[in-house]
Amino acid sequence: MKTILLTFLLAVSTGFSLVLAQNAQIQRVNPTNWWVGMKNPSLQLLVYGPNAGTLTYTINYAGVKLVKAHTVENPNYAFLDLTIAPTAKAGTMRIVGKRGSQTLTQPFELKARDKSPKGQGVTAADFIYLIMPDRFANGDPTNDKFADMLDPQADTKNPYLRHGGDFKGVINRLDYLKDLGVTALWMTPVIDNDESLKKEGPDRNQAGYHGYHFTDHYKIDKRFGGNAGYIELASALHKRGMKLVQDAVYNHISDDHWFFKDQPMKDWVNVWPTYTGSTHKEQPLYDPHGAAGDQKTLLDGWFTPFLPDLNQRNPYVANFLIQHAIWSTEMFSLDAWRIDTYKYNDLAFMNRCNQALMNEYPKIHLFGESVVNNPVGQAFFVKNTVGFPFKSNQPGALDFVLYNAFNDALNQKYDWDSGVNRIHQVLAQDDVYADPNKLVTFLENHDSDRYLSVIGNDYDKYKIGVTWLLTTRGIPHWYYGTEILMNGTKNPSDAEVRKDFPGGFPGDKDNKFETAGRTDKENAAYLFVRKLATYRRDNPVMHTGKLMQFLPQEGTYVYFRYDGSKTVMVATNTGDKEISLDTARFAERMNGYTSARNVLTDATLTDLKLVKLPAKTALVLELMK
Repeated sequence: MKTILLTFLLAVSTGFSLVLAQNAQIQRVNPTNWWVGMKNPSLQLLVYGPNAGTLTYTINYAGVKLVKAHTVENPNYAFLDLTIAPTAKAGTMRIVGKRGSQTLTQPFELKARDKSPKGQGVTAADFIYLIMPDRFANGDPTNDKFADMLDPQADTKNPYLRHGGDFKGVINRLDYLKDLGVTALWMTPVIDNDESLKKEGPDRNQAGYHGYHFTDHYKIDKRFGGNAGYIELASALHKRGMKLVQDAVYNHISDDHWFFKDQPMKDWVNVWPTYTGSTHKEQPLYDPHGAAGDQKTLLDGWFTPFLPDLNQRNPYVANFLIQHAIWSTEMFSLDAWRIDTYKYNDLAFMNRCNQALMNEYPKIHLFGESVVNNPVGQAFFVKNTVGFPFKSNQPGALDFVLYNAFNDALNQKYDWDSGVNRIHQVLAQDDVYADPNKLVTFLENHDSDRYLSVIGNDYDKYKIGVTWLLTTRGIPHWYYGTEILMNGTKNPSDAEVRKDFPGGFPGDKDNKFETAGRTDKENAAYLFVRKLATYRRDNPVMHTGKLMQFLPQEGTYVYFRYDGSKTVMVATNTGDKEISLDTARFAERMNGYTSARNVLTDATLTDLKLVKLPAKTALVLELMK
């Protein structure tokens, strides 16, 4: 790492004089295209190639004005500020660069905006399904590996290499997801990860199969199906009434990224005298007693030695990232964004980026990953009601606080502050958020131990947790395979919780996408999730209804979802003994109701005075008068 930084600084100090004698070339323009009729008329083009920054640029296209051409420290770069008038027409404009007797002409397409759905957002009415496309299903074995990429390998038998899953495989399984009750698909990043194997653990080199190591923002990884395959997937989702969530990574890039290998300027990434990793601790950001140095190390420290930390205070970096987010939304008809490593980003930049997306797509939803352990810390990163000096404009976030409470409720012995009290306590603090229903809830993800293993492979606990997830407030998301009881812990590595979905790959012994390929217990789990997910989807009370919870007693936890037309009672017993639940204390929500339909079994309860709750049981009762 020291060698990389010193080499870069030496190149800057010499003014890149060795390349100045060469003829200029234009090898890249980012964004690779744009659209007429966007709400923001401004666009900044990054132009790259040997001596591209030494050219004098002109653009002669009706409705397009070249406002300013910026040169920077590295003569291989130019940044062109444009305005695109509402009157501009779709077509191919030409960027002309001159240097002495040399003239270069670079075509650049301005597209007409199509009418495909974009920026629809996700809401509490949705059920988001998270997959790692490399590990879900392989629909096209011809794109598993390419000899011209830095990592040319693919082997399903090696947990640390790519396995070959792709967009075609996902498209082939969309009917499976829709049947389960899924309404939105979130995939771990699909942008180009053309990089060498990285030392992600002390004993292994690992492929970037997870997608979080970008090497070219304007390419979708061809091992998944490339830009065309991604557009096809978006179309297939929207035809089914489903939505597409993209995973953003603003904080860092791979050290194999083309613009890290030849950086535009000294402060393109955050540079330290010696390698400095992030503290990963967010408390200094909102701590009234915190130290500025601790804030800087959290924000500017690198995530790992092979993930350079982008300097989002650099206006060119900020413009590049924001325009890429808008370009992606428009190009691939995205509906929402999950934002990786949110708390490590420059806060002012994130507000600017969020606002740019919301201005262009008013219904879009943005939810970031900030691994925190208390509601105040979580509220800091979203729109909130707390008097923080910094005001975040992020609409939602991944609800790590409720995630931890779910686990505690199922694993701790019930006591004054433990067990199901943890869920009650977390939800009792929802007033710190501007809108807690925009938080995205979950039982596990690709970075955690699998839910079933966390609860000791206890199927009764499994059903209780799934019931909480699919009946409480927020936008629920699901991790692939848990509906067929996939399990595992991150021992010895993350690969253990990122295994292939059985039936998604050539040669798989079992196909668990099909009923016949699943065991009786796996089918029962699938049908249980399907029952609750489709009930939630089809009943607005479960996503727009109010939530009222009652203090837990003796390991039981009872809450209600209700609106003007329907009331649903959720009663759970986490204890080891059956309880006869006296419903008199829930009178303010149950008065006038005399019977109920058990949503899970369709049985009718004709007497609501005492409700039997067997040990480790969840009931979902639609009350009737």
